[in-house]
Amino acid sequence: MSLDWIDEHRQLYLRDPEKGHFWDSTVVGGSGPVPTLLLTTVGRKSGQKRMMPLIYGKVDEGYVIVASKGGAPKHPDWYVNLEAEPSVEVQVASNKFPARAETVTGAERSRLWELMLPIWPPYADYQKKTEREIPVVLLRPMR
Repeated sequence: MSLDWIDEHRQLYLRDPEKGHFWDSTVVGGSGPVPTLLLTTVGRKSGQKRMMPLIYGKVDEGYVIVASKGGAPKHPDWYVNLEAEPSVEVQVASNKFPARAETVTGAERSRLWELMLPIWPPYADYQKKTEREIPVVLLRPMR
């Protein structure tokens, strides 16, 4: 499957943040609009900024994202980048802010995983496809 939809979504988000905030997931077989944010990490090898649109959930502490990569055996590049440098930039609709990325574990991971499943039900299937535990990340805004 071509991943052109990722770049198209990123470009829409940058042009029109309010429209880009809700992604029409039907392009990949989803049920409709889901909330997305733009995550900017620093490439661990290149040192270049990398921007990725990601589905998110909102909690009191910040924003929750899932490093699923569709259940692939390896973590997505954006996740490996934030492991190396957890200071990231986030954009939610037109709100831009710096954040600190934290991979959650144990009961906190379970709680946030359960929060994300109704937002994007395929996460459950992705976890079944892979032997790795799919990371759940909390993005804590730094103000």
